[in-house]
Amino acid sequence: MLENPYIPVFAKVVSVRNENSTTKTFTLRMVNGGAMRFRPGQFDIVSCFGVGESAFSICSSPEEKDVFENTVRRVGRVTTALFNTKPGDVLGVRGPYGKPWPLEKAAGNDLILIAGGMGLAPLRPVIHYVARHRDLYGSVDILYGARTPGDMIYTYEFDSWRNIPNTRLYLTVDYVPPDVSWEHDVGVVTELLRYVKPRMRYTTVFICGPEVMMKFASQMLLRIGFYPSEVYLSLERRMKCGVGKCGHCQIGYKYVCKDGPVFNMEEIGLLPDVIE
Repeated sequence: MLENPYIPVFAKVVSVRNENSTTKTFTLRMVNGGAMRFRPGQFDIVSCFGVGESAFSICSSPEEKDVFENTVRRVGRVTTALFNTKPGDVLGVRGPYGKPWPLEKAAGNDLILIAGGMGLAPLRPVIHYVARHRDLYGSVDILYGARTPGDMIYTYEFDSWRNIPNTRLYLTVDYVPPDVSWEHDVGVVTELLRYVKPRMRYTTVFICGPEVMMKFASQMLLRIGFYPSEVYLSLERRMKCGVGKCGHCQIGYKYVCKDGPVFNMEEIGLLPDVIE
């Protein structure tokens, strides 16, 4: 999208949606009338002028050309500044960057999507894409876990996801506060795998979330017979420049921003200090 990958273009904030007490989804539109043409799993880098920039997953439908979305959790200086923006404000955007989820390669297979916490953001475009191209894939199982019910994101879309043909959504939390009603599972997200009956060799798995969750989920999948080449994870760690120049996200001989953020377990097995 960019003529110069180091220089952001201007994007206007169209709307801001509260996901929970620490997370918001920002809908953006390019000021120059262009479109953010991305593939599910890619990310952009958003600048809050005078403060800094951070990398975020592009979490909207890839076929929505007029606007795009980033879901942001407030954790530091840049994200706090973003939380103070309102519709009409202008931000800087670079991207899209990174290697996407292999949706073309997975065509014809069943899909298992495993997300923990904010890890649902990079998988949300996959769900939207599958809904629009439902005939390309077999069954779809979405397994989503969070710390508490109040920490979940995109809850307003859960019913529409359940209505996608041959799609099941399973939810779990680590803890349910005493004053909260909860009708789903309690426990780690990997326990939801007991509901899934995969067609081994005909199923592709996408995982995103805290690395400890991805570690145990991927190990469990390998134990039950999945090929490492069919289990994909989104790492998204320490990305800074987005173009493989600064070295912040380097793991061994790979750059997460350029060679990832999506890797399969076969690739990760060759890297140090990842999902050991």
